[in-house]
Amino acid sequence: MKKTLLLAILACFIHIQLNAQSIERVEPPNWWIGMEYNEIEIMLYGKDLATLTPKFDKKGVELVSHKSFENENYLFVTIRISADAAPGSLKIDLYKNEKIALSHDYPLEARNPQRKNIEGFNGSDVMYLITPDRFSNGNTDNDNVDGLREKANRNLLGGRHGGDIQGIVNHLDYIKDMGFTSIWLNPLLENDMKTYSYHGYSTTDYYKIDPRYGSNEEYRNLCDVAREKGIKIIMDMIENHCGLLHWWMDDLPTKDWINQWPEYTNTNHRKTVILDPYSTDEDKKQFTDGWFVPSMPDLNQRNPSMATYLIQNTLWWIEYSGISGIRQDTYPYPDMYFMADWTKAVMKEYPHFNIVAEEWYTNPTVVSYWQKGKDNPNGYTSDLKSLMDFPLQHAVVKSLTEEENWHSSWNHAYEMLGLDYLYADPMNMVIFPDNHDMSRIHAQVGKDVDKTKLAIAYFATMRGIPQFYYGTEYLMADSTGDHGEIRSDFPGGWPGEKPTFTSEQIEFKKYMQTILKWRKDKEVIHNGKTLHFAPDNNDVYVFLRYINDDRVIILLNKNEQNVELDFKKYQKYFPKSKAKDIISKQEINLNNPLQLKAMTAYILE
Repeated sequence: MKKTLLLAILACFIHIQLNAQSIERVEPPNWWIGMEYNEIEIMLYGKDLATLTPKFDKKGVELVSHKSFENENYLFVTIRISADAAPGSLKIDLYKNEKIALSHDYPLEARNPQRKNIEGFNGSDVMYLITPDRFSNGNTDNDNVDGLREKANRNLLGGRHGGDIQGIVNHLDYIKDMGFTSIWLNPLLENDMKTYSYHGYSTTDYYKIDPRYGSNEEYRNLCDVAREKGIKIIMDMIENHCGLLHWWMDDLPTKDWINQWPEYTNTNHRKTVILDPYSTDEDKKQFTDGWFVPSMPDLNQRNPSMATYLIQNTLWWIEYSGISGIRQDTYPYPDMYFMADWTKAVMKEYPHFNIVAEEWYTNPTVVSYWQKGKDNPNGYTSDLKSLMDFPLQHAVVKSLTEEENWHSSWNHAYEMLGLDYLYADPMNMVIFPDNHDMSRIHAQVGKDVDKTKLAIAYFATMRGIPQFYYGTEYLMADSTGDHGEIRSDFPGGWPGEKPTFTSEQIEFKKYMQTILKWRKDKEVIHNGKTLHFAPDNNDVYVFLRYINDDRVIILLNKNEQNVELDFKKYQKYFPKSKAKDIISKQEINLNNPLQLKAMTAYILE
């Protein structure tokens, strides 16, 4: 009797222990049938899942393998999905001692046939860069969310201010009417950090939109509505690091899931070590494996499951949302060979897609190293099409703010553009006067409106894909360089607030809008060749965009007084007797010397 009771109690205990196990997370949460990337490693997380064995039976789906690391709370299950698999649920049974301990229904969805041919951003586009928390609050109900650490506080420069996805949706018509055709959004994924969480670069969940911005469904709706209006959405991604409070940081799958040091080690930011033939292994390791800041653990992409996780996450967001591009943060900091695999995987799945990378360096020798088609001495290649053109941005600002340099202050911009031979595809570079990490262009040029106009005219017409930061159209400018001030709230983006603009701000917005709307259907600007003329001592920079007989000539007069420009030297390349300035709408006789107004840009077609 006692033995029978003991066995019954033991059986009950075993049953309770088995049932105590649960699946807390499954990533990626689903996949699609008919994708090139059809071998998926599913990460299951829950208590002691590594002690279980997965089995399933579904036509067209094969169990390739399963594995675990030293942490028994993770089980990695690899499946292969054939093209003839039927959409629906894949029931994965997890066995222990020949009995089913747990089951999970894994969704395999039918693929949207339009996803394969997503058209990425290109030379026909003008990007509008938005920091979502600071742009517009379209839903005040999500300003504070239970369970998330940081609450809204608009009085704090580095705090959350309440901007969200609905606020962006509400402004899509405004963005389109300004002449923008794509929107690059700073990261929207969950950033559940205690402070300074609004910027989004400390991800705490790679598969979840931060609820203070909205939901995954709201993000997908934003992409759909924007697409209907002819606007592409570009997602900001970070493969280099996550947030210190990411859910896995309390229970890592393996010690080498992140790059760990005996004591905290910051990256040395020595971006040249990758190309430097004399750099030490220690310096290279510190650059790639050091943490960006103490709150951002450095991900170890040399761990095969981490590499797979990041690639699958990128493909999942493209397929789920239908975004048209990616801006990759801190591109040179992760393992460079992983980044090559990452770009190849994305471009194989989406051949017409585009990715722009951040390589913040003002020397084009360093920036050009990463672009697809670049012939590097060490043989390194990737499928990365586009990079942010920090060298040109830096040179143009120098030209606008410094005095005469060897005949003309425009020489900074002129000579930097002359180094385009270093790039495999300079037309695919993203050019910009400012972004979320630097003072706005109006502040950079000393809040001189005329110089700001010259910058806008330059970046809107030069080769490449222009990007402008939200609020630049209203001459927004910081005074301190503090990132919280640089990312100030967009005027009128909050309920009940009606901004009052000066006549100068209104005029500048129209100026920028005129150029961008004109640019929308100008193939000669989108894909035309570039010819520029060495600036002489009259401090006028002249360049030409052309396709066969379709030609536009841009004149940038930085002189503080009117100047006379003899057009004869340009008529060989612009053989017209008359042209129209698209800014002033005036017709200009090119047979006579041109009278250029002080500090004025001319775009003649």
